[in-house]
Amino acid sequence: MSLILVLNPGSTSTKIAVYAGENPVFVRSIRHETESSRQPRVIDQLAFRLRLVREVLAEEKVVLEDLDAIIGRGGLLHPMEGGTYKVSQDMIDDMAQCRYGEHASNLGAIMAAELASDLPISVFIADPVVVDEMIAEAKYSGWPEFERIAISHPLNQRAVAKRFARSQGRPYEELNLIIAHMGGGFSVGAHRQGKIVDVNNALDGDGPFSAERTGSLPLRSVLDFCYSGKYSREEAKRLFIGQGGLYAYLGTKDGVEIEKSIEAGDEKAIMVIKAMAYQTAKEISSLGAVFCGNLDAILLTGGLAYMKALTDGISERVEYLAPVYVFPGEDEMGALALAAEEVLSGEKTAKEYAAF
Repeated sequence: MSLILVLNPGSTSTKIAVYAGENPVFVRSIRHETESSRQPRVIDQLAFRLRLVREVLAEEKVVLEDLDAIIGRGGLLHPMEGGTYKVSQDMIDDMAQCRYGEHASNLGAIMAAELASDLPISVFIADPVVVDEMIAEAKYSGWPEFERIAISHPLNQRAVAKRFARSQGRPYEELNLIIAHMGGGFSVGAHRQGKIVDVNNALDGDGPFSAERTGSLPLRSVLDFCYSGKYSREEAKRLFIGQGGLYAYLGTKDGVEIEKSIEAGDEKAIMVIKAMAYQTAKEISSLGAVFCGNLDAILLTGGLAYMKALTDGISERVEYLAPVYVFPGEDEMGALALAAEEVLSGEKTAKEYAAF
């Protein structure tokens, strides 16, 4: 059975796990808000994050030489099809230079490569946020210079899709699914026989509002806001991407706290979650057109899928399309471990990444 180290760097934390095949030996999450805030450039955080990882491995008595593979969360690269990729120098350079954008997940491949340096260990990423399998017609935006792009949650969406497929005794590659990942950002993807053929850009302003992102906004209002002289470009970006959605309306993005407010009869919280369910249901329903009525199921996942008021509100509006199933939370660590194990076992072949 393969021994696999999994690294998942987030904005203010780093998740670390070791798996024996698909079974976790340990899973740890280290929070480091203070260190992250002191070094806002992601690449400058490499040294202290590596130190924290090494400390955890020492505490857990993990010897790097005993590992068969290290897999990191994939970051912002050029658009690519889904799958497991070998970490290459081109990939490391693109992420270190933030060529396609800056995000903590860019450190996943770099940290994995650093730890595996001079050791005979396979190093991978899998299903990064930029997986783009969109059909040609889905890329049109309405303005020739703006092509719709995919930045979503393919890792968790595919993990949930495969889990559902196993429960039905059918291959994922035979199913037509709509999957809504609902967390800090919301991505709603059309999975047609193993390919995500359409999905909203969950980072840059497509789709329903989420815990901290505004989603799609009225264009004229956005133009007026941006040209008001009150905000710099970076301030506006920070507001729309990090302080929008639930946070903007309710002052919190904590689903448990919001549920307590709803149970206490808070009318504002009740209405905001109704609106979130409404917008998400509209996004799901719009993808129904992709399948021309041939849809097997709708899957709801992510951290906010624990909120019954939200999932019930969505389900009652979209169950006319297909049965709705709820898979709350996410298991990115397990999905990464499985992706590495599939390659090590010979079930799948790792793909090559090359810079444009």
